[in-house]
Amino acid sequence: MTNEQRFALIQKYIERMPSLSTTVTKVLEVCNRPSTSANDLNRVIALDPVLTGQVLKLINSAYYSLPNQISSLTRAIIMLGINTVKNLALSTAVLGSMGRQDSFRSLSMDAFWTHSLCVGVLAKALAGLKKIPGMMQEEFFVAGLLHDLGKIPLNNCFAEEYRQALELSTIEQGSLPKAEEIMLGFDHGHAGKMIADKWQLSQALTELLRFHHSPENASPNNRQLISVVALANAYANLFDVGSAGDRFPDTSRVDELLLQVGLKWHDLSSLHAVVEQEIEKAQVFLQIAREAA
Repeated sequence: MTNEQRFALIQKYIERMPSLSTTVTKVLEVCNRPSTSANDLNRVIALDPVLTGQVLKLINSAYYSLPNQISSLTRAIIMLGINTVKNLALSTAVLGSMGRQDSFRSLSMDAFWTHSLCVGVLAKALAGLKKIPGMMQEEFFVAGLLHDLGKIPLNNCFAEEYRQALELSTIEQGSLPKAEEIMLGFDHGHAGKMIADKWQLSQALTELLRFHHSPENASPNNRQLISVVALANAYANLFDVGSAGDRFPDTSRVDELLLQVGLKWHDLSSLHAVVEQEIEKAQVFLQIAREAA
């Protein structure tokens, strides 16, 4: 099979993937309006019993450890924040479409999501260090959680070639995107962008999925988000927190990313214990999303 044929095959595969549900699409649309209130979001979510249950389960989980049970959807939305609810809806949709065991052949599903959680948690923590407003920090979490989505269809469509790409990356101790390019003619960033286009995700998430290994190619408005996620990704790979297959990050690239983000290495290492604790807490978020999926 030629590279062109492989590219056409992955395009067709992603085109056939389920679209986001009407509810999730509406939630994303409502949340992206600057004037949106908790009542606006309540009117959309209340029509979906599954999503309603998830929101209430999340606010009453150990993740938040509230002293009293919350039973009002509107109150739960106010307490969680509009961005958290949006990200829960999006994460559920993604896991429902791509989180099944049979989507993972050469990769371990549990190791993949552990890695993704680490990147999300660390990206959010780094956003905090950069004094990014709290409500925007959730965007960094979900961006980190979803950054490697493009690997799943590649792994599913081209199981043998992807196994060879993982092997090549290990033997040469090189980056996985380069090995993907050699074996397939394109990398998971290309597949990630196709998924974002299919689901009509925001420009920020679309560019993140495409450029998280090359933030300098992103538009200026999204470069900070993507650079922070790229740095969190390199950290997770260096410390083997889970695995999404890319075991040999370019260490010189880490220095470059630190410069782009405006942080020092000790800023990252100082977060190690916090990140471990937050990953445990964030497992609850992921579990709730996966249960509904």
